[in-house]
Amino acid sequence: MQESGTLIQRSERWDNDSKTQATLALTKSYKDLLQDLDHATTSWQDLITLYGFYKTKEATEEELKHAYQDFNKILNDLTLKQILQKSPGGRDAIVEINPGSGGVDSQDWAAMLLRMYTMWAKKQGYTVQHIYHQTGESGGIKAATLAIQGPHVCTYLKPEIGVHRLVRLSPFDAQKRRHTSFASVYAYPMVQQDIDVSINPADIKWETFRSGGSGGQHANKVETAVRLRHAPSGLVVTCQQERSQIQNKNRALEILKSKLYQRECDTQQAQRAATTKQQKKIAFGSQIRSYVLHPYKMVKDLRTGLKTSQVQTFLDGDLQNFIQAYLLEYA
Repeated sequence: MQESGTLIQRSERWDNDSKTQATLALTKSYKDLLQDLDHATTSWQDLITLYGFYKTKEATEEELKHAYQDFNKILNDLTLKQILQKSPGGRDAIVEINPGSGGVDSQDWAAMLLRMYTMWAKKQGYTVQHIYHQTGESGGIKAATLAIQGPHVCTYLKPEIGVHRLVRLSPFDAQKRRHTSFASVYAYPMVQQDIDVSINPADIKWETFRSGGSGGQHANKVETAVRLRHAPSGLVVTCQQERSQIQNKNRALEILKSKLYQRECDTQQAQRAATTKQQKKIAFGSQIRSYVLHPYKMVKDLRTGLKTSQVQTFLDGDLQNFIQAYLLEYA
């Protein structure tokens, strides 16, 4: 007798809930893909028909231009969806921001980038947690670490890895001269609990200190902040966000595991060269994007060529168009 019903309809599929969910998710992704392809095909056929009308003077050039733009957007959206399907999914992303050459101006610029990515994450509906924040003596930040959680966050942040350059009239210069500042951004996925990263406790040296950030009066009176040094790798992780020393130690270990895991992935996937290239010296000639506030206003991505004069809007977190442009061109 012929077996009837699909895998979703068979009673035995309820025996493994995780397999069921995976099957349902895969089925939905295929259905969504078919719908997207049908939409793209219809848009293309409409464009061809309109072109025929244009040749016989029954449609204007402006109508044809709009139809092409609509089709191009549909095609880009479809391509982006395929890229995101290969992303690390819902993992947390760890983002590190550090000032470069430029003194207090660069520290202030790093603080501006910290605000920009925080606002971007919130606009995307992501959850943001400030893991570490070291304030500069004269303003800005010396270093900052964020944890951002949400769908495809790791993929979206990949285009932001590198050196960011700012040109403006310095608010710290009494003569109001133009200064150039640099800051670096690095992002990598937080490892999931099902990924085993072996760490020998004897290889870790712990330091504790009083937290200088949020966490209430208790966090500032006792040494709740921690810093670990991992001898074999030379990695240093600082965490001060949590209210207790134990919580900060656990969080620091998570970040260390993420860094070690990412390092291993880079080696195995032969991506170390690309990553190292993006982490050049934080100074002239290394930037991936330029932000100019004087003598004109312009943000320009030096890889895709995309630019905008809406600098303040960009600094307020509206950088998704730049991120998508990079993914579509380089993914």
